[in-house]
Amino acid sequence: MSRPSDPPAAPPAERAENSARIRAPRRGEVVWRRFGDIRGTLMAPQLLLLQVAHPVVGAGVADHSNFRAEPWPRLIRTLLSLTTVVYGGQEAATAEARRLRRMHAGMKGTDAAGRPYRALDPEAYHWVHATLVKGPVDALTVFGRGMSEGELEEYYRGMRDVGRVWGLKERQLPPDWPSFLAYYDDMVTHRLEYNASVRDVLAELAHPAKPFNRLPDPLWTPVARLVAHYALLVTVGTLPPVLRERLHLSWSPRQERALRRFARAVRVLTALVPPPLRLTLALVLARRAAGRST
Repeated sequence: MSRPSDPPAAPPAERAENSARIRAPRRGEVVWRRFGDIRGTLMAPQLLLLQVAHPVVGAGVADHSNFRAEPWPRLIRTLLSLTTVVYGGQEAATAEARRLRRMHAGMKGTDAAGRPYRALDPEAYHWVHATLVKGPVDALTVFGRGMSEGELEEYYRGMRDVGRVWGLKERQLPPDWPSFLAYYDDMVTHRLEYNASVRDVLAELAHPAKPFNRLPDPLWTPVARLVAHYALLVTVGTLPPVLRERLHLSWSPRQERALRRFARAVRVLTALVPPPLRLTLALVLARRAAGRST
């Protein structure tokens, strides 16, 4: 299957028409209700691992990111950006997308294999979006009842709009959910690889840094062990098996049973939370981002 490339520039009239169709998610739509579900936070490390396994993203993170030095602030900034695009409304979403592209425009270099890269490489930019499309679907499947076929199609249409807001071309985006899954599987099978950023993410998951330096070691150490155990369990267990093998990550029947037990516990606990409250974290972050930009 061929991977998307940057298409030729469209005529001005077509660009104007396409621009008019680009819109951020709106309250009540499937993307609004599903993307920010609190269960998605359990998949965040897996999404990061999938992203940096792309050679361009991995090289960019290795050369231009402070992820290892400041993992928690970096995570918060990422969540603020995502929630702004999905929950911040049209004006805020468009402004944030432009800021991201400006920030990444100068990020370029040569990776460890001698390959030149640039952060705004269309394939890499699309892959990051793809992981954000798939992550909430996987989270709701593993830790909930999943989405219906109709919901999936509506969710994907909404996430295509999010991709357009981020600056992806319409012709880069698979037209429907089955086409997206085929694209996603092709990328996992043929494009992702082990690299230094993958190694760094796995190391951070195994030995998570303190969220703030003043936290005493006797308090953080037992919490860190618990966080590391479940973060690795979920991250490794939900990776596509072909990628798990390529990244040299072992997975046993015992670990699979442990993941299923954890998933059942999450399902039971989440069922006690009314659906609107499952979006609380995402909406709070979006409001915080809006406050910072004013």
